[in-house]
Amino acid sequence: MKIRILLVDDHRMMRDGLRAILAARPAFQIVGEADHGRAAIEAAGKLKPDVIVMDVGMPDMNGIEATKRILAESPGIKVIALSTHSDKRYVLNMMTAGACGYVLKEAAADDLVRAVDAAHRGEHYLSPQVTGVALEPMLGQLPRRGPGSSYRLLGAREREVLQLLAEGRTSKAIAEKLGLSIKTIETHRRNIGQKLGIKSIAELTKYAVREGITSLEQ
Repeated sequence: MKIRILLVDDHRMMRDGLRAILAARPAFQIVGEADHGRAAIEAAGKLKPDVIVMDVGMPDMNGIEATKRILAESPGIKVIALSTHSDKRYVLNMMTAGACGYVLKEAAADDLVRAVDAAHRGEHYLSPQVTGVALEPMLGQLPRRGPGSSYRLLGAREREVLQLLAEGRTSKAIAEKLGLSIKTIETHRRNIGQKLGIKSIAELTKYAVREGITSLEQ
């Protein structure tokens, strides 16, 4: 039986490249694509893939949040993170969200097939560039699923609002996107500031980038 794979990346050319890499393996079947976190959640629910190759840094909803939500609904799915970032915080945020692999985009041609095979066997796989001496002992101690540093403080809706604020959305625009009132968004905004001890949007943005919630480079 073929390994069913869902590709998630906000860049079409990147998805095309990933498809070419994976389609060369007869044991792999690409069952769908998504270009942002919300679409990934919907596609995962409909397609029920075995493995999701998940971009970490996407606008609107990042791969960390999407991974957490997908695995909360379908814990049997394996998620492999795909990123341009080798910073330890990004890696740990994805692994604690439930990902079983982390592949750098620059190494995808060499590492992605190995990562999918490992995920299907129930194993972890990280690109060698992010498997440092400090990270290796941490992997064995990571929970299968759990919150990263920002998630310990913020609820799911607050994390959504934080990313959108950091990406420059107004309260009105966020309210329209999430189907909420402006008053509710302003309440979330105040609560986020109080929980994090941050008052300005500029500082919230710095916090979001530092914690890997958004890179602002999509």
